[in-house]
Amino acid sequence: MSAEATNPGAPIRRRGRPRIDFRRLGRVALLGPVSRDRLPDAIGHVAEAHRAHHPDADLSVLHRAYVLAESSHRGQMRKSGEPYITHPLAVTLILAELGAETTTLTASLLHDTVEDTEVTLDQVRDQFGKEVCYLVDGVTKLEKVDYGAAAEPETFRKMLVATGDDVRVMSIKLADRLHNMRTLGVMRPEKQVRIAKVTRDVLIPLAERLGVQALKTELEDLVFAILHPEEYEHTRALIAAASAHPDASGAAGAQDPLAAITENVGAVLREAGIPAEVLIRPRHYVSVHRVRIKRGELRGTDFGRLLVLVGEDADCYAVLGELHTCFTPVISEFKDFIAAPKFNLYQSLHTAVVGPDGAVAEVLIRTHRMHKVAEAGVIALGNPYAADGGSGPQTAEPADGERADPTRPGWLSRLLSWQQSAPDSDTFWTTLRADLAQDREITVFHTDGGTLGLPAGASCVDAAYAQYGDEAHSCIGARVNGRLATLGTVLSDGDTVQLLLTEDIGSGPSPDWLDHARTPAARIAITGWFDAHPEDDPSPHGNRPAAPRPPGPQPRATAGSGGGRPGVRAANAMVDRLDATVRLAGCCTPVPPDAVTGFVVRGGAVTVHRLECPSVSRMQSVGRVPVPVTWGDAAGCRVTLVAESFGRPRLLADLTEAIAAADAAIISATVEPPSEQRVRHTYTLQLPDAAGLPALMRAMREVPGVYDVSRVKHPTATV
Repeated sequence: MSAEATNPGAPIRRRGRPRIDFRRLGRVALLGPVSRDRLPDAIGHVAEAHRAHHPDADLSVLHRAYVLAESSHRGQMRKSGEPYITHPLAVTLILAELGAETTTLTASLLHDTVEDTEVTLDQVRDQFGKEVCYLVDGVTKLEKVDYGAAAEPETFRKMLVATGDDVRVMSIKLADRLHNMRTLGVMRPEKQVRIAKVTRDVLIPLAERLGVQALKTELEDLVFAILHPEEYEHTRALIAAASAHPDASGAAGAQDPLAAITENVGAVLREAGIPAEVLIRPRHYVSVHRVRIKRGELRGTDFGRLLVLVGEDADCYAVLGELHTCFTPVISEFKDFIAAPKFNLYQSLHTAVVGPDGAVAEVLIRTHRMHKVAEAGVIALGNPYAADGGSGPQTAEPADGERADPTRPGWLSRLLSWQQSAPDSDTFWTTLRADLAQDREITVFHTDGGTLGLPAGASCVDAAYAQYGDEAHSCIGARVNGRLATLGTVLSDGDTVQLLLTEDIGSGPSPDWLDHARTPAARIAITGWFDAHPEDDPSPHGNRPAAPRPPGPQPRATAGSGGGRPGVRAANAMVDRLDATVRLAGCCTPVPPDAVTGFVVRGGAVTVHRLECPSVSRMQSVGRVPVPVTWGDAAGCRVTLVAESFGRPRLLADLTEAIAAADAAIISATVEPPSEQRVRHTYTLQLPDAAGLPALMRAMREVPGVYDVSRVKHPTATV
């Protein structure tokens, strides 16, 4: 946007300058003999494209917006040497061709006025209303003089938050970036690469998620040409050669194999009485490149796909039936995105058939409406706030005053949620790129029938934080499709998940959860918990030494004097350190009368380990000095036990009965799938008296089929 505006002779913009006389601007902006009821020629092509989608649209507001944009940008030039007004006109034309409604086009004409001219948001609001003002404000960049290096990340954050209320903000931004990418050749090579990388990492994934394939595919090709010029040229040469010699043998004048299949498909559908339009849809450069990487050698039909457009949803399946009846289908290529639409609104049937000469062609089957949405995504939905669903400026406001955007998808809601917990610009920017790199979504179900939308590869940890927020810190396990599962279990589309929470208010996440978290919300919440509870971070590398002790007698600190995660609290362990918080390590869960030692960790807390715990030797190897620990009076304790057994009926019932007979409470339990007829049970138990632990372990060993019971020697995924 403003990076391309140059006006060397213009005075420096100052805040608080007098308001512009819009009537005077309106008079001087009308160049040439233009009547009052006619748009200036410069915007005539925009009006024509707009009327093609919205025949009854009122163009007077576009007229006024153009007058303001042309007047305010007059004298500014792009780096390409063109008048700057050509940029907002080009952006508006892109959106008009995709079917954007009048309010979006009005805002796109004005999208740089507040950023690059003397026009203010108040003036835009007075002249064009709150809605246009909101869209213009949403795409206006933050000034680098105020934000420094954080200007770009914070600008994107601002745009995404605005998009959460109105997806048209991002539609304008995508069209703006497309036109800037088309004219990027006038920039320095290093700046071209920087802009192309941001486009690749942020804008293209956003275009994909909003379903705007027409913008996404062209942006991909433009980025491909800048970041991978050699592969781009090679792909361009392959496409040019295929156009000159369309058959696989390369013989000049031969018929294109894709065209031959298109004729056969059209004949089959006409004979079946199905009204359909059969087209060849060429692949764009990046798509051809991906197919070449996947297959190694391109076939004559790999440079395009058949597109079959019909009138009704039922006709899509009728076409599919005829194609699979009259041609040999490639079953592995069949996908039904009509019954199960993609998360970006995309609907279509995908299949592949083998033609009479053995050529394989991919086929897309969709209605005309589906095709419009596939190309334009959210832009094709019109104004989501119009009372009649049309292009008028009316808005439907809920009773609570919040704008309820019916087009807001689940991924956007999750993004808006986690960005609030990422105040640091670098964290936000890095996390945003990682989040947008996850381009598939799954749906999982609660046991009460509700649903959660999660990125593909998400685990039970992600589901816990998506459903419960910070309350998920107390999660101790899960059931997936009715079976106990570890929190690291990766979920599949359609799974039913029941999260198990403990009532222990002092519980918290395990460091292992970070290895399983895929969503930014989960990772930020877990990291934030450990930042707030540094004494519970088991890493020996992030600790700082405790302050020196003052002379004289020192108070004794006891275990359990602060919060902790499940499995780290037990009986009273005491150390001779001033105001030290004492924690019992989750890796070995020491209880009286175990021989124990302690180490100072980050925050000055002391973590107590059993002497045979592997962490003890690891701490000593990095120079940590042990802290003497003694046990106080016996008390209740929490401990994690592992029972190894042979599989048999009622084994689980007998083990839990033995545990209950010892007056122990089961905090969490995990049963791993049998392996070679052996089963591993992991129990986290709360005992009323640590002295009863040996008797409990003996009772569990006496259960038929159990051949060993031991204390855990490493953290488990469920605690």
